[in-house]
Amino acid sequence: MGTASWTDRSLIECRRYYPPGCNSAEARLRFYAAQFPLVEVDSSYYALPSRRNSLLWVERTPADFLFNIKAFRIFTGHHTPITALPSDLRADLGAQGRGARSSLYYRDLPAEIRQELWQRFTAAIVPLKQAGKLGSVLLQLAPWVVPGPRVERHIRECREYLKDFHVAVEFRNRRWQEPANLPVTLRMLRELNISYVAVDEPQGFDSSVPPLAQVTGRYAIVRFHGRNRATWHKRGIAASAERFDYYYRESELAEWLPRIAEMRRQAAEVHLVFNTNNEDQGPVNALLLHQLLGEGLS
Repeated sequence: MGTASWTDRSLIECRRYYPPGCNSAEARLRFYAAQFPLVEVDSSYYALPSRRNSLLWVERTPADFLFNIKAFRIFTGHHTPITALPSDLRADLGAQGRGARSSLYYRDLPAEIRQELWQRFTAAIVPLKQAGKLGSVLLQLAPWVVPGPRVERHIRECREYLKDFHVAVEFRNRRWQEPANLPVTLRMLRELNISYVAVDEPQGFDSSVPPLAQVTGRYAIVRFHGRNRATWHKRGIAASAERFDYYYRESELAEWLPRIAEMRRQAAEVHLVFNTNNEDQGPVNALLLHQLLGEGLS
């Protein structure tokens, strides 16, 4: 169990989680890792991770601590600012006449740059894997990514680049869960040994993904996004802390107890990640579920 980041600005500035004097990146990670056995790295979505950080994270955490790494956004169907790419690759795109655009999709990249991005991404997280501290690489697909042969080919391509790592996929469009698509999707994930990521999120929107718990890989994963309907599709939000601004009620988390129990019976490990990241919501919500699991499943 853990949270989606330990470095969010509002978490640090609220001063309700980290103790006085816990002011450095090293001190915060050491403190967090003494409270939780797992964290999700969100920064790797916005820019390629670095090998140096992976080595530091290995050094600063207990032997059994795990990092789930979110994949770089251009790999998952997101429109990516060209400034998010390494400067030398931007120069290569410019030399090929492709550097004038302010943002790109994966399909806009030449094959050699795609391959280089994957090589750099995987090389950066190898130290975590070698230390036994890498959980899953999370492919959080863009909301507009829907089932179809082209997307299936892309998922298979991602899996090939990540063949040495455990992979998880979060689908953010409900069409993946429709009766006509779900059996095919689950069969593909099991074939590729990719974990299906269950979600808890606001319901009642056309885009809402239902809380479906499935085990298709080594890990069973649930990501808790909160149930803040007012901000879920709000425009103009500058920080994720506003969109995922939510303290769970005990009764809401209790709904997950039977699902988690079933996932525990089927999976080698269950990862429960709280992406409620305004101030101290992540740790507070995680500790509440931890208490419920201790009472209901011990």
